[in-house]
Amino acid sequence: MSWTIDYYETENGKFPVKDFIDGLNPKAKYKIIYAFDLLEEFGINVKPPKVEKLEGTPLWEIRIVGKDNIRIFYVTKSERSFLLLHGFVKKKQKTDKKEIKIAMERLEDYQRRIKVG
Repeated sequence: MSWTIDYYETENGKFPVKDFIDGLNPKAKYKIIYAFDLLEEFGINVKPPKVEKLEGTPLWEIRIVGKDNIRIFYVTKSERSFLLLHGFVKKKQKTDKKEIKIAMERLEDYQRRIKVG
């Protein structure tokens, strides 16, 4: 049974990760699609270097390496579902705290709206 991948949606109906991916070059998009295929097929069994857990957070990151080092933060949403929260091009060795903060704020927003809805 395969896993599903859902995109975080803002309150005003935008999908920031989709928008981020749409703005990338075709080669980067292809690499992301391949990584998503792995997640859908193998779920939580995908291992480094394709995915890594961000210590001290509930976040995981999909790691796309190459000319652009792309990261997409996600969480396990339910038994067989992932929620993509934030995507960015990594420019430094260490992940910028600002990027983690964005993903965490989106996760909190998502969780708040799920409880209210």
